[in-house]
Amino acid sequence: MNIIGTIDRPLTHEPKKQAPMPSSASEPSGSATPDVSTTGANASRQNRTREMQLIPEALARAHMHDRMREAERERRAVRLVAARRMQRRAERVSLRARRALAMAVMN
Repeated sequence: MNIIGTIDRPLTHEPKKQAPMPSSASEPSGSATPDVSTTGANASRQNRTREMQLIPEALARAHMHDRMREAERERRAVRLVAARRMQRRAERVSLRARRALAMAVMN
């Protein structure tokens, strides 16, 4: 059984092993467009596939960078809340100590 690849799922991913593009029916066989060498096209296609394979990796890296920044912001917010809570507690303790001192002086 001979399976022909499609555009989305080519038979092979190696550009040199892919079948050449068939000429279109609307274009006459002896038209003015010359046949071009595919070496440049293969090289650019190879670069494009390499770049496209790296896109998910770059997206994942950017996503993790955003998650790390978000986690750091969350940690800073938690530390700030804890610091404010401790500051309020210290102020209450200080006020209690002042009152106790004032009461001791008054008696």
